[in-house]
Amino acid sequence: MLRLLLVCVSSSLLLSACSQNSSDPFKPEIDAFKAADKKSFPPSNAILFIGSSSFTMWTDVQNYFPGYTIINRGFGGSTINDIIKYAQDIILPYHPKQVVIYCGENDVAASNVTATDLFQRFTQLFNFIRNRIPEASIVYVSMKPSPSREKFRPIFEGGNRMIKDFLSGYPKTGFVDIYPLMLTADGKTRPELYLDDQLHMKPEGYEIWKQAILPFLLK
Repeated sequence: MLRLLLVCVSSSLLLSACSQNSSDPFKPEIDAFKAADKKSFPPSNAILFIGSSSFTMWTDVQNYFPGYTIINRGFGGSTINDIIKYAQDIILPYHPKQVVIYCGENDVAASNVTATDLFQRFTQLFNFIRNRIPEASIVYVSMKPSPSREKFRPIFEGGNRMIKDFLSGYPKTGFVDIYPLMLTADGKTRPELYLDDQLHMKPEGYEIWKQAILPFLLK
């Protein structure tokens, strides 16, 4: 009976842990950010990069922008809604002078999301940041034309257009249009810029991003 009781308790704890992990899959990454902050908190008035895996995997982003203080808080697989959910943890504590956002691709790939849905999610995130850090500049890096997500290109293009038009009506904003820079002259995707998964980028892709983002960064 004791052995059976121990098995039942162990199973219950395991199921509970799995349930918590599935309902909050990004908690380990958010906890890792917090642990890093406890060891050495980033300086205020820096440039904060937030978004999905294209930022997460840009582990040497600081080397691309010497002379700027960059805080990278991208976490892989995240959607715009995930960024909003964790905004209290990955945005507000740093009091950034500028927030650079790359997110949206996963929203489309993960569910039946339209360009309008993307736009509405982005405006919610924008308003959250603007209302709480009104002095911060907000820059959006357009969704890229990933070869593995070719079928979603019309949605990416529509979302990019809506977000660009929206930002044009606000001060202290920027829209970095990397989309056409990652296409051939006849509008086809460029597989050579991507890793084998045809989703995440090689250094050649990040070099394009660097050149496009640099003019928008605040000194």
